[in-house]
Amino acid sequence: GYRVSLQGNFFGCNQTYMAFLEYNPRKHIRLDPPLNIQSNATASKCQIWWSAWNVPWYLAEILQYELQYKEYSMSWEVATNKTLPSSLPQVEIEATDLRSGIAYAARVRCKVSENENSYHSQWSEWSQTTVFKRTDVPKVSEKILNIKTMQYLFIPLSFGTLLYLFWNCKFSSRYWCFLTLGQKASPALTFPHQLLSFSHSIVCTMGILR
Repeated sequence: GYRVSLQGNFFGCNQTYMAFLEYNPRKHIRLDPPLNIQSNATASKCQIWWSAWNVPWYLAEILQYELQYKEYSMSWEVATNKTLPSSLPQVEIEATDLRSGIAYAARVRCKVSENENSYHSQWSEWSQTTVFKRTDVPKVSEKILNIKTMQYLFIPLSFGTLLYLFWNCKFSSRYWCFLTLGQKASPALTFPHQLLSFSHSIVCTMGILR
């Protein structure tokens, strides 16, 4: 450690004042604020990162960061503060903590971690701010939803139609003899052909929607 004293002429007398009997520079560190703070916001989260400026390598791994963010139009006095658990110069904010369509401002500061016994420091000044806004989730148009619905219904509807045709044709085979004699076909025979035509219309409709 060091001994720090102040010596000067006070009221015409030379005097010496002992400011610190034992001064240890490791216990009185003041770091520079982080630089180059940037952000990238999506519909699910906001990523913020920065750079530690003028920090010795032996302190970089024991730094502690504090994030502060707020709505851009609000005062910093009502901002949200988060002490980050990691020494990595980055953080993520979940979209649930942000209001949609509102611009936010964020800044960070750093100091040596309180869990470190060999060094001690005060908080640095706050960094410059970065501004971001949560991206809204794109809405699926009503037309696309209708096409998706038709696609999901097409397979079971087609299968049911074919099954119904097979069932009716099986029990209507006895009516074929009337056709060979020139008699008019019964409704039980013509109805499956109508269903077959309806199934063909469904296929054509799906082709148009696609």
